[in-house]
Amino acid sequence: MTTLLWTGAAGAWLFPVVFLLDGSTRPGYRQIRHPVSALALGPRGRLQTANFIVCGLAVAAAAAPLGDATGSPLLAIATGVFGLALVASGVFPMDPMRGYPPGTPDGTPEDLSSRHHLHDQAGMAVFTSLPAAAFIAAFVLEDPVWKWYSGLTATAFTAGFLAFGHAWETDAAYTGLIQRVTIICGWIWLGLLFLQAAS
Repeated sequence: MTTLLWTGAAGAWLFPVVFLLDGSTRPGYRQIRHPVSALALGPRGRLQTANFIVCGLAVAAAAAPLGDATGSPLLAIATGVFGLALVASGVFPMDPMRGYPPGTPDGTPEDLSSRHHLHDQAGMAVFTSLPAAAFIAAFVLEDPVWKWYSGLTATAFTAGFLAFGHAWETDAAYTGLIQRVTIICGWIWLGLLFLQAAS
């Protein structure tokens, strides 16, 4: 059980490291504007696809042990949904748009593929299941520090998700930045929670 929890923590923390390093070295990719999912496109797209799938599988594998350690089946379910939704995000990549990959028109296509719609649904599951897990943790964990940390993470992550949604709809120049801050906030919390449960 401890090994799976450590695996979950490693997967959660490796995810932002990979997309930050990869995004900083991609020709034509702007981390401030473009979403993380766009990294699954282009010649090096397989790296981000693998990042989604590996992180998702690691988190999903640690979900049941997390539930056992905390005594909360609901926390295990929310975490498991989050992990599986990450896997789906990798299996179904978004469509090219907004100037990436290079040569793509700088706008949003009127007609989106079914694959893109599935990616959007997976993304919605990702960005709702993680704050749900944090809210659940705020109620079921006994340590008051962890209660507050989990509650604050759930609140901050939800606010970040709403801000990202608005930025995405308006194609704001800082869309990618908002998403990255939100992801890092949530994924760090999850990794630390796995380690806390393993101790």
